[in-house]
Amino acid sequence: MNCYHPILIAASLLSSAAAVRGAVTPDPAVMQAEDQRAAAIAKASAATVAVFDGAGAGGGSAVLISPDGFAVTNFHVTSPCGAAMKCGLNDGKLYDAVIVGIDPVGDVALIQLLGRDDFPVAEIADSDQVRVGDWCFASGNPFLLADDFTPTITYGLVSGVHRYQYPAGTLLEYTDCLQTDAAINPGNSGGPLFDAQGRLIGINGRGSFEKRGRVNVGVGYAISINQVMRFVPMLKSGRIVDHATLGATVSTEEGSVVVDDILETSDAFRRGLQYGDSIVRFADREITTANALKNVLGVYPSGWRVPLTYRREGESFNSQVRLMGVHDESELIELVQSEEEQPSEPHPGGPKEEPKDNGPKLPVPGLEGLLKKKKLPAAVVGKYEARRGYANYWYNEQAQQRLWTNYVERSAVNDIGYDWKLVGNVETGGAFELITSADRAELTLPTGHSGAIFTGDLADQLSPPRSGGLLLAINAWQRFIDKGLRRFGEVYYLGKLPHGTDNRVEDCLVGYFEGMETRFFFADETGDLTGIELFTADDADPCEISFADFKEFEGRRLPQRWLIRHAEAPFAELVVETWNVNAGKPSAAPQDGAN
Repeated sequence: MNCYHPILIAASLLSSAAAVRGAVTPDPAVMQAEDQRAAAIAKASAATVAVFDGAGAGGGSAVLISPDGFAVTNFHVTSPCGAAMKCGLNDGKLYDAVIVGIDPVGDVALIQLLGRDDFPVAEIADSDQVRVGDWCFASGNPFLLADDFTPTITYGLVSGVHRYQYPAGTLLEYTDCLQTDAAINPGNSGGPLFDAQGRLIGINGRGSFEKRGRVNVGVGYAISINQVMRFVPMLKSGRIVDHATLGATVSTEEGSVVVDDILETSDAFRRGLQYGDSIVRFADREITTANALKNVLGVYPSGWRVPLTYRREGESFNSQVRLMGVHDESELIELVQSEEEQPSEPHPGGPKEEPKDNGPKLPVPGLEGLLKKKKLPAAVVGKYEARRGYANYWYNEQAQQRLWTNYVERSAVNDIGYDWKLVGNVETGGAFELITSADRAELTLPTGHSGAIFTGDLADQLSPPRSGGLLLAINAWQRFIDKGLRRFGEVYYLGKLPHGTDNRVEDCLVGYFEGMETRFFFADETGDLTGIELFTADDADPCEISFADFKEFEGRRLPQRWLIRHAEAPFAELVVETWNVNAGKPSAAPQDGAN
């Protein structure tokens, strides 16, 4: 009988196992995948921001989206910070940052890091293409532990898409979210959610926590980056941005989404939507439940235009609908302020080791009195201006001046005056003549002759009929050129939103005079004025003028082709052949003709 010592047996087995391990060659595909994952995380980490309240009251995370320092985060991260915060990157450096704009309903805020113009940025993905089962990773500053500003990475799956989260308190609402089991803990708020390639797909916000505590249980929610990027151009206005509503309430009935009630002042009502109609498609998505409609509505700012399909008695109708705001301006400000007093669902991003601060704090940066909280850093003082209704009016004023200066310099219209005579052709046949002055205008078309007088109640001067006030819109344009930003009336930068028949998204200045709103749209590339919308009343369709085919008239760059629309219907398309300035005035107050 042979005997073997146990120690010798164990040594032999270990030696054999080591030999086997040494002989194993790692699969190249596995190693390549690991290298790619590490590279994606390294790239993404560089754009991840650790956000700290300079007063030490809390913080969270953010992500850089442009080299000049614009970064996206949660509103409930920035609200305790006020106008200024400190932001760290994984290069180990700490930067001053300033609030730019806020979306308190969607829990999004835009900030700008200062001190560089070459910040690393995240690559933006199309979050509508994200599927359940896709790998993803969250990057951020959980529990504010990143003292060296190196972000923590948590890896997981996308476990749900198009998730709707019911409002927390009276204001906050998460719609069309991405759900993930990648750990999202307090401090991850406002930070990025990336896909496996390191592309930005969402902004982490809400999490489900064990017994309402502060430990993640594997269900986190990110605001889709498509929603965020749609709001970013509006947030760059420095405003408090509102979300959109259709102006109707709906319910799910036997597989259909039926209109229960609708505001007669809404654009949807003017486009024909009525009580009892079934909404079939909205913003190019099929709508099968009331929640599905809420989900889609939540990704759009107030004023956006989207396609709508509805059915009535078996017949389908298609339209473009201009969405209205959920709140009016004063209501939104009051709600944002009062939300500070309301209990809310727990949110990541509260102060370290202080569970009592789970909920969002919602004072409004930009309102009077905020500066008393703390002294602003010198770098921030030069980029911050408090004004009621704005997160930071400084950015709004800068945008106004940029658009105005580019337009005047490129078009050379500063001395064009009010006395115009335009002659040309109508696209459908025949000639037109337009003669204007400061106090009156007249238009002759093949269909008749119309005029308007710009004294008294301007809202009554809606000539020509069915145009929505074309002559009044032209006078508003002339007034804007003559008076400029400061004397036209109240003027502010709205942001970027769609207009025209092709719904192109461009910069918009809004001006008010005599109780009427005029929107002026400008092209990014050229600075040309590409459109005007005149609203003579809140519940009325605007007169819409789209400009194209710019050419020189008497040394000025002006539009040759004008497309005029009202209530979704074309009124006329004019092609200008001659455009004379100081060419005489209308002879008398003309009467409206047949057009």
